[in-house]
Amino acid sequence: MPPVQQQMPQRHPIPGVKNLIAVASGKGGVGKTTVAVNLALALVKLGHKVGLLDADVYGPSVPVMLGLTERPRADEQKRIEPIERHGLKAISMGLFVEDAKPIIWRGPMITKLLVEFVRNVLWGELDYLVIDMPPGTGDAQLTICQQVPLVGGVIVTTPQEVALLDVKRGVTMFREVNVPVLGVVENMSYHICRKCGGKHDLFGSGGGQQMARRFGIPFLGALPLVRELREGGDRGTPIVAAQPEHPQAQAFVEIARRVEAEIERLSAQPQRPAFIQ
Repeated sequence: MPPVQQQMPQRHPIPGVKNLIAVASGKGGVGKTTVAVNLALALVKLGHKVGLLDADVYGPSVPVMLGLTERPRADEQKRIEPIERHGLKAISMGLFVEDAKPIIWRGPMITKLLVEFVRNVLWGELDYLVIDMPPGTGDAQLTICQQVPLVGGVIVTTPQEVALLDVKRGVTMFREVNVPVLGVVENMSYHICRKCGGKHDLFGSGGGQQMARRFGIPFLGALPLVRELREGGDRGTPIVAAQPEHPQAQAFVEIARRVEAEIERLSAQPQRPAFIQ
């Protein structure tokens, strides 16, 4: 029998938030959070009011990458105030637990927390809320897709075949819940030798672009392996904020511009009812 389609529950917008973008990956280890953090900061550089929601509950690394150490406060109505850093508002499970403490939760608890982050955080007026999704396609991803009207998803991959296979899962997930795919970012695309200046394709080349072409979605850009990007994340000073003139920072700004353009293009299209299999 063919799968039965059911109409998605009504997705309610977050008051004051204009555009919600999900950054996802089919597997871990591809630099998804690095891309999410620097994409959000690049949108700030373009003059927007931006927030970052860390939905990767089991592996929350946004606090480390942004250098966040303080605990969020709550107002009299017990609404959570996000932490601000580098002109960006952020919230993460990592702000509520000790660094070495594992988060051993079942699916319903994850769902409840994500709904709390979406509905009970004082985001204020934002042009963009970037959501750093967990890797894979599970409860957390479905909760976000069902709770809020995402304008689209950005999929992060690396050139290896094993990573590119997971791009298909990410694209399929977004399409099954009627969320547009804004495009693919190929991370760790190549390495530039500091001594000879040569370009080395450590994990293959062009895979992300080929995958985007195969699925008929935009290719947003290729990001090389650079030490400054890793060091900035470890220090809590992402490269877009710490070294805005660095070529890697400029690459993120260009990706942000392409995301803006794709959202603008999609906003001109008629909306269709959302279904899930």
